Amino acid sequence: MKTHVIAAGFLALGLLAGCTAESSGGNPYPPVPPLLSETIPKPPVTAEPLMWQPGHWDWNGSGYVWAPGQYVPAAGHGNLWMPGWWAQTQGGWAWQPAHWTS
Repeated sequence: MKTHVIAAGFLALGLLAGCTAESSGGNPYPPVPPLLSETIPKPPVTAEPLMWQPGHWDWNGSGYVWAPGQYVPAAGHGNLWMPGWWAQTQGGWAWQPAHWTS
């Protein structure tokens, strides 16, 4: 029994040391949550072509907030949707918001 307690103590210390090393050199922000499941509704009837912009997580400065999917005008958007991500910069970490790319 004593051996299990000692082994558990070393495991906990190792995990704490790993977390400390990760937070000092890695991304200090929490990982982006998994996407929420959405049911894509039928598009509204308009003269303007529309495309579905999927729901995505945005960073509001203190946490992630879900932006639900919506139909947007097809004109002016690229053809590939990129979800948001954290990018390391010279000054630290910067949130790259979700966006369309061409």
